[in-house]
Amino acid sequence: MPIIYHQSSQTFHLYNDSISYIFKILKNYQLGQLYYGKRVHDKEQFDYLLELFPRPMSPCQFEGDLTFSMEHIKQEYPTYGHGDMRHPAIDITQDNGSHLLELQYQNHCIFKGKPSFEGLPATYIEDENEATTLIITLYDHVIQCQCQLSYTIYENRPVITRHVKIENQGTHSLTLNQIMSMSLDLPDCDFEMVELTGAWSRERHVKTRQLEHGIQSIYSLRGHSSHHFNPFIALKRKNCDEYHGEVYAFSFVYSGNFLAQVEVDTYDVTRIMMGIHPLGFCWTLAPNESFQTPEVVMVYTPNGLNTMSQTYHQLYQQRLTRGLYRDQVRPILINNWEATYMDFNEDKILSIAKTAKELGIELFVLDDGWFGNRNHDRAGLGDWYPNLEKLPHGIQGLSQKINDLGMQFGLWIEPEMVNKDSNLYHLHPQWVLQTPNRTLSHGRHQYVLDFSNPEVVQYIYQMLYKILSTSHISYIKWDMNRSMSEVYSSCHDHEHQGRVMHEYILGVYHLYDMLTTQFPHILFESCASGGGRFDPGMLYYAPQCWASDNSDAIERLKIQYGTSYVYPLSSIGSHVSAIPNHQVFRNTPLHTRANVAYFGTFGYELDLNELSLKEREEVMQEVQFMKKYRSLFQFGTFYRLRSPFETNETIWMVVSSQKDVAIVGYYRPLQQVNVQYNRVKLLGLDPHKKYHVSIHDIDCYGDELMNIGLLLSDSSSGESKDHVGDYVSRLYILKAK
Repeated sequence: MPIIYHQSSQTFHLYNDSISYIFKILKNYQLGQLYYGKRVHDKEQFDYLLELFPRPMSPCQFEGDLTFSMEHIKQEYPTYGHGDMRHPAIDITQDNGSHLLELQYQNHCIFKGKPSFEGLPATYIEDENEATTLIITLYDHVIQCQCQLSYTIYENRPVITRHVKIENQGTHSLTLNQIMSMSLDLPDCDFEMVELTGAWSRERHVKTRQLEHGIQSIYSLRGHSSHHFNPFIALKRKNCDEYHGEVYAFSFVYSGNFLAQVEVDTYDVTRIMMGIHPLGFCWTLAPNESFQTPEVVMVYTPNGLNTMSQTYHQLYQQRLTRGLYRDQVRPILINNWEATYMDFNEDKILSIAKTAKELGIELFVLDDGWFGNRNHDRAGLGDWYPNLEKLPHGIQGLSQKINDLGMQFGLWIEPEMVNKDSNLYHLHPQWVLQTPNRTLSHGRHQYVLDFSNPEVVQYIYQMLYKILSTSHISYIKWDMNRSMSEVYSSCHDHEHQGRVMHEYILGVYHLYDMLTTQFPHILFESCASGGGRFDPGMLYYAPQCWASDNSDAIERLKIQYGTSYVYPLSSIGSHVSAIPNHQVFRNTPLHTRANVAYFGTFGYELDLNELSLKEREEVMQEVQFMKKYRSLFQFGTFYRLRSPFETNETIWMVVSSQKDVAIVGYYRPLQQVNVQYNRVKLLGLDPHKKYHVSIHDIDCYGDELMNIGLLLSDSSSGESKDHVGDYVSRLYILKAK
């Protein structure tokens, strides 16, 4: 088995062909971290890695032993106050007011497989031989508190998942102030921290910073994972690039408030922690009650960032997303939002749908404005029944007419929000998150429903069930257009307000679970003002996510490039939108907009009836091209070759599993003049296969293209009147002969 326990040295070794993770039971019965990295041979003990030395001014646990101080021991799940002065993984207020914990080893079990989570998303297995799990039980005998650390190592992936479960087995209540899903101490700080940061319309930009003494962190306190920081960090060596060098990566399978923190002490030990953000979190554990943390997915590779990304892509595509569309190509859609906004009627919708059908598009999606008194963004949210003035035959009738055209029908919803001008709010104003006697903020003229209240979740479910069960719906776009403020729930007493943020997310997951279980044929796409909740937790329920409200092709190069650090192309919602672009007012060629959007789920967000005949012909060709190659785009192996954050060019490619077809995307936002000759070395090809290269119309062996490179030079290399202009893009198709 890939997890071994050596009784004589009390050492645990988790390993597969790629990685080793080693820790042990210390003489105070707490857990000490010894090694995490590239696979090493197993042996009886690795005690020398503890590196116990006397340190001045350090509290030591054993009389006469000046070497054993928790302040200087690398640990698995540290606590504060018993010698360790660094930030802890867990904090509990006890009945006597103390926060001191001694979580000591009690027992462990090792078994094949991976247990499922109740009420939380997590990676999974389909065969028990895919993974092995270790559960270590720690116990504090004073407060009778049990803490279980769970580790699952995948057999054929460089992946370890971790989470924690705590149970109050005593007679007094405990107040859980903080509980991280994982903690890891590494012996040095020679790393750069990589994160995905941004804001609305510029999500998941790649940022890199050198680790320094003290704390560096990313987080969200917005009630969702946020546009600002994605719940992912990686520590890479300074010489690491896309294809070489060590990377330690951490991804949080959760959609709410989170903290990803890296602390470097003055001895250069690096402590990484990830979990639910402790600010605003307070969970009372009555006797016999327990709490389960979300999962962290840890990836290690010595082969650079692109290998890290491919590991996450394969795992999240194959063992996180679920349902009918996990392994299926996605339908090509047309969304009416940028064509009509809320100003539409049935005739206008059917007119766009008929043109879409003629061009080969498969799915029509009706966006915001179809329900209640929804003619602008100040009214209607919460009233999930059709506006019969716009749609006299309702969603049932419209969906049938769309189906009769030979197209699938999809629908936009925003079930977590409400406008004050709505029947729902008039009936249940207490269902809004709001703090008594405080000003209530709005965002986009809307308010947040209290999804920590099961009654609210069930009410929304019943309305949506009626629509979905009586109409012909194949796709749902689930939006969420504001962050949470004034968080207070009328259904909780004062002692339980610290549960609301987490229980809200559990309520979202529960509604998703009910709907996806009841309607397994529906493709769900998550959205939160674009990419405000693009996280692994959402992918468990919705296999794709709208990457950003910014649909400009040039801005999308950075957004989709950064997103690819963790998330597979099949999860990236990407559309060809109208010009001038509605976010940045840029005019880009239709083919460039398509060339970017191909590397995702693909669709259109414009009024097809306003296009010229030539543009419609081009759209038809794009649709045919995507149908031919969408399996490759969405399920092939993705490589990043040149970064938009470093140069005026973006280059990426996708390769089929058999290495017989590949597509290279080349993008140059700004025209240059008289520049150097240009080529790029490709990756992932079969060195022994000969490929026909489109555009150049030549044949090259895979080793040529990977070692010599693909020629990219054009009229920019030298003086020419035939400049190709700004916003240039090309797709090179490589087919094995």
